[in-house]
Amino acid sequence: MRIATSQSQATMNRSLMMNQDALTRLSQQMASGSRIQVPSDDPVSNVRISRLNREEAIVGQYRENIDAVQIRLQKNETYLSSVVRDINDARDLFVWALDGGSTTADDLQSMVTSLESIRESILYSANTKDQEGRYIFSGTLTSTPSVSYDAAAAAGARYTFTGNNGKQQVVVGNGISQTANVDAQGLEVYLNQIDAVLDGLTVPGVTPNDPAFRALLSSALTGSDDGLTLVSGKIATFGGAQNILATLYDNHTNVSLSNQMALTDIGKLDYGLAATELNGYTVALQSTYKAYAKVSNLSLFNVL
Repeated sequence: MRIATSQSQATMNRSLMMNQDALTRLSQQMASGSRIQVPSDDPVSNVRISRLNREEAIVGQYRENIDAVQIRLQKNETYLSSVVRDINDARDLFVWALDGGSTTADDLQSMVTSLESIRESILYSANTKDQEGRYIFSGTLTSTPSVSYDAAAAAGARYTFTGNNGKQQVVVGNGISQTANVDAQGLEVYLNQIDAVLDGLTVPGVTPNDPAFRALLSSALTGSDDGLTLVSGKIATFGGAQNILATLYDNHTNVSLSNQMALTDIGKLDYGLAATELNGYTVALQSTYKAYAKVSNLSLFNVL
């Protein structure tokens, strides 16, 4: 049977291209470690990998959100812990001042500087801003101070809560949200009580046994206990939230590990099989080149 030269060349070229394409594909697979270079390599597995990658991206976002919320809660706890220390210091002063048997008028005047410092410290903590300049204890009114001061108002009414009780919800799981903020409502009441005591200390000749002043001290002492309960309660919620977030983070980590293992099982390359195929295609390519060179040199005179 005669074979035309053009037919022979076309057959050889087709064989060379097929072998070369196979070598290129195997080389890319071995370089990347993935057996699926394009969707057509394995359509079903490619769909599964796409779904796993999408789920992995969602889980990764949940974990990032949890990290961000945990940092915020830790900072909030630090600021509120400072408020607890200030309230305890003020409470000690009120208890001492109410001890009329050993406290003198001069002793009362020595309280002024300490109480003013405590008042300003609590106000500063209540109006703390984050790194982006937003008030962290104002609910959702992050551009408004949590507690505002009106110098023109009467003593005991100068501090007002100007934030709100809005919750900043962050998605930390499928259908699960975590409140990332806390408001400082209630601290304005305590600040007004401290302010009223400071105003009472300006009365000339005030003594620990003065009924009006003792009433201010008693109110401030009760306010100290209420303030401690309020702030400590807010801090306690942080602890519960942190435990929940830690559990969720561990769950997301386990899901992510499972996804990674599935992605590896579905898309990984069997290097042993790939190496065998690569060697086979290499031999085939070399043989085709040799056969092509041999056939190209043949003519009818070789058989005459």
